[in-house]
Amino acid sequence: MKLITSLIAAAFLANNVIAHPGHDIRAEMAERAAFMQTSKRDLSHCAAKLKARGMDVRSIARRASMAKAARKKRSIPANAPFLKARDLDTVLNTTHLSSESYTSATDEAILFAGNNSCVLSPEVTQGPYYVSGEYVRENVTEGQEGVDLILDTQVIDMETCDPVPDAMIEIWHCNSTGVYSGIIASGNGDSSDATNINNTFLRGLQPTDADGVAKFATLFPGHYTGRATHIHVLAHFNGTTYANGTYGGGYVSHVGQLFFDQDLITQVEATSPYSTNTQTLTENADDSIFSEEAASSDPVVEYSLLGDDVSSGIFGWVAFGIDLTNEFTVTPAASFGGPGGNSTGGGGAMPSGAPPS
Repeated sequence: MKLITSLIAAAFLANNVIAHPGHDIRAEMAERAAFMQTSKRDLSHCAAKLKARGMDVRSIARRASMAKAARKKRSIPANAPFLKARDLDTVLNTTHLSSESYTSATDEAILFAGNNSCVLSPEVTQGPYYVSGEYVRENVTEGQEGVDLILDTQVIDMETCDPVPDAMIEIWHCNSTGVYSGIIASGNGDSSDATNINNTFLRGLQPTDADGVAKFATLFPGHYTGRATHIHVLAHFNGTTYANGTYGGGYVSHVGQLFFDQDLITQVEATSPYSTNTQTLTENADDSIFSEEAASSDPVVEYSLLGDDVSSGIFGWVAFGIDLTNEFTVTPAASFGGPGGNSTGGGGAMPSGAPPS
């Protein structure tokens, strides 16, 4: 049973500018701007150390293996060329067509070596639709319709340039028609549908391994009015994974958002059910948070297409730079899961059994 913290959610949704529905992004932008004045801009300073550790070679092998496994699962010929449309010239470049011809003979070290990175800053806001206590699981799709997205994330200590093992990376995003699970609010789908409070689709956590890597099977996010297409990310530490498969406790080190090339978004939005979404699409160039992040790092996910077009799925990867000296707590709009008792905000049965997939 999901338990919404009613007063907090109501205050969030009533008092703030609708950029993220019910969310005033100005405070978030100010926090990030202040942090970035004294922070390293990206992970470029770590390149030599990561190479010396052999992490670049392992990253290439891991990404290639993941992409090939995703192809096999979808019965896509193994010898078909990977299509890589990411243009590295500039974050806001809208052409995004690579000048290199990628064929079945292209060296994996060329295709999967990109390591775009964004620095996750210690923002005090994480959007009004954050739900704590979600399931620890790799696959978060739960039968939702959309374009498959296999996401490889890597966490690096931006001070030491070492990978960060044993972090718990959490992602959440809206579905193909712009609706977040677990929240009932004006602007989030059908606000009269009370059953959405118990939904958990497109939310989940994964621990990082010795190389700081956490992997997810999700869907390409849809859009809603006022924000560009994005995925939310939290890095948790020292929490507990409970017997029912949910995660709680500990502290949050950083909050961030991931974005996608505008050309890729256009391709996905032309497919169903994304094309049925009647909400206004905000492009990257018109999104304040995207502009703020792109001014200091590259928050755009590197990707390749698994097949001939987006309908066959997308494989994406990104590295996060974080400052491990930061410790924060965040206030969720709702809570799900826990050790088996009641959560703050009211009574109700906690989930049991295996998490949905």
